[in-house]
Formats: sequence, C-alpha cells, structure tokens
Amino acid sequence: MSEAGLVARHSREFLAAFGGRASPRIFFAPGRVNLMGAHLDYNGGPVMPTAIDRGTFVAVRPRIDARVVLASTLDGTRAEFELGSLPETRAGRWADYPVGVLREILLLAEAQGARGVGLDVLFGGNLPVGAGLSSSASICVGSAFALDAVYGLGLSRLELVNAALRAERGFVGVQCGIMDPYAVGLAREGALLWLDCKDRTSEYLPLDHDRVTIGVADTGVRRELAQGAFNERVGQCRAAFEALRRHQPDATCLRDIRFETLAAHGDELEPPIARRAQHVIHEVARTFSARDALRRGDAHGFGAEMVRTHESLRELFEVSVPELDVLVASAVATPGVHGARLTGAGFGGCAVVLLERGAEAEVADRLTSDFERAFGRAPVVEFFGGDGGPREIEVV
Repeated sequence: MSEAGLVARHSREFLAAFGGRASPRIFFAPGRVNLMGAHLDYNGGPVMPTAIDRGTFVAVRPRIDARVVLASTLDGTRAEFELGSLPETRAGRWADYPVGVLREILLLAEAQGARGVGLDVLFGGNLPVGAGLSSSASICVGSAFALDAVYGLGLSRLELVNAALRAERGFVGVQCGIMDPYAVGLAREGALLWLDCKDRTSEYLPLDHDRVTIGVADTGVRRELAQGAFNERVGQCRAAFEALRRHQPDATCLRDIRFETLAAHGDELEPPIARRAQHVIHEVARTFSARDALRRGDAHGFGAEMVRTHESLRELFEVSVPELDVLVASAVATPGVHGARLTGAGFGGCAVVLLERGAEAEVADRLTSDFERAFGRAPVVEFFGGDGGPREIEVV
C-alpha cells in the first residue's frame, strides 16, 4: 500500500477508535537497519545504519481535558491517565515507550513555560515489532516529533532524538546506545549514516541504490524476551572495559582498547567477558574497513565485512540463533549477494542482505526454500528503499 493509502487508513482507524469528526494530525518515523557496527553503539564505536521506508504512524488529536489516551492498532489495547499523574514506573507494555517520551517532552515544555494538553493518540504502521528493525526507536522518535509539533515547542531534531533516547534508557530501562534514535531521527534518504558513538559526530555516506538494494529476511523469532540478555551483554562489555582500562589508562570506552592490550591481558578476563571484548575491538576495525570499501565503491568488499561480523556475533558475542545462521549462509551462497548478517541486537529478528539490484527474486526464492527445508515454515523476505526521516504527513 502507498504511503498516502496507509495515512488515510490510519486516519480512519483513529476516528473509529476515538470518535468525533476532527481529523488527527499524522506523523511518521521510519525503522532502521544497521549494516555495520554490531553492538558498538553502547561501546563508543562507529556504526553504519540507514533508515528504511517502513515505520510507525502516530495520529494525534488534542482533547479538551488533561487526559491522555494511548491506543495501538497492533493489539487493540489502550492506556489512559491524567497528565498530572503519569506513571512513575514502567508497566512492561508497549505504552511504556510513548509514556516515557511524554514525560521527557513535558519536562522540556515546562522549561519553556509551556503546558501540555490532553491527547488522543493512535499508534500503528508497517514495521514488524521485535524483528530488530528498531521499532522501539521508531515509536519513541515518532512520539517525540508528534508531541513537539502538537505542543508547539519548536525543539530541534537533535533535542527530540535525545528525548527519545532518555525515555528508552531511563523510563523503559533498556540500556541501549545512541544508534537507534539517531539513525531514525537523523535519517537522510539514499544514504548511510556514519555515526561515531564516542563523540556523536556523523556524516552521510552515499549508497548507490541504482546498483544495490537492501533485503531484510525476518526469522519470525520474536525478541520480547531478549531484553535481559541484551542488558547482560551491556554489562559484560562494561566489565571488560573496567578490567582492561587498568592497562590502558587513556581509554575512555571499550572501543578505545587496542589489539595489543587485549592480546596481553585478555586472559585476565572470564572467558565470556573476553569473547565480548574480542568482538567489539575487532568489529571497530571491520567497520572502518567497510567504510573504506563503500567510499571506493566496492560493494563486495563492504559485504565481506558484513559476513565477518555475523561470524563474530555468532561465535564471540553469542547473539545469533539457528534461524539467522541459515538465512545468512543461504544469502551469501546466492549469486548477486555481496554480504549478509544478523541485524539489531540478535536473539532472533532479522538478517540484512546487501545485494545487486535485479537479484531480488532469486535471493527471495533461495532464502525461502532453504529456510523452509530447515524449519518447516517460510521467512518473510522484503526489500526496502530508504527514507528521509521523521515528518508530519498531510491527511488527504
């Protein structure tokens, strides 16, 4: 369905959910897929994400009272509360994400001397939840942009991105790095975002969509139960850094640890901690190599680094699952594919494939047949265009 069709449908769904005649304002925030820099964002390393043309629609209409009602087309549930008594702790539901953002935006509004008003809000879209395409950042960034517009705060794009990040870290409790909200909020169509998560500098690297395209194969293995395992990896990386920085006092994050420091002192770490450090330190080097390949137009060289990354995620970071391994192996064995790896945090979700334009049908057929043979069901294989980032969309 076209974007206009999706917007019109979401507007109808809003009126069906909340009634009334006044149409809502509708905002969109894309998902993202990260091509290189796996699990580097919270370790201060570089990452290379790009936004995709699927995401979250947020329909918003002010109320005449101070009540906030959040609803979702994904499961039909609602959350309701008064602006003056927002939840202080998370409930373990999808509404935690927009509630956390609302808390942050209201603080920014208060700093301006502005006041919030009650709202009816409907969330929907076409981005698979829990697939590793950053549905949480899409919801948070989309909420921030919508609230800023409705409340008339005029916050910068970067302020909104950081509000979304604080919400996910602080209220929701996911110890994520900066990549996901930055990739969504700072997206530019037709480009990869090179983001250095240590100093938050960024640049846009062109991706020749006339030559290559991005495929995403969804295993159907949802990641709702993976938050604890993700937070465990964050803690293990932190432990590795604290142990190794004693031997390298100039280091400010795990990304700074040099190969020779790890080689000389890695045996002081518990084996799982050492494996996490090995992945991170080598992934930093792979990501710089991938950037060099992209700059010289070497898509196959870029793809080779993706494959090496997946091997490291499987063996050293231990976040892959058999379904992801089958998809990656199947992809790289198909003509026209430059590279593939799991994307997102892992533990399920999706594999991303970089392939020559024109090879989509052959790649989809191969991935589907191999996956069905192994698991008795078909993956969802889709090919994505880029996206220009969060925006308000006019309701026609």
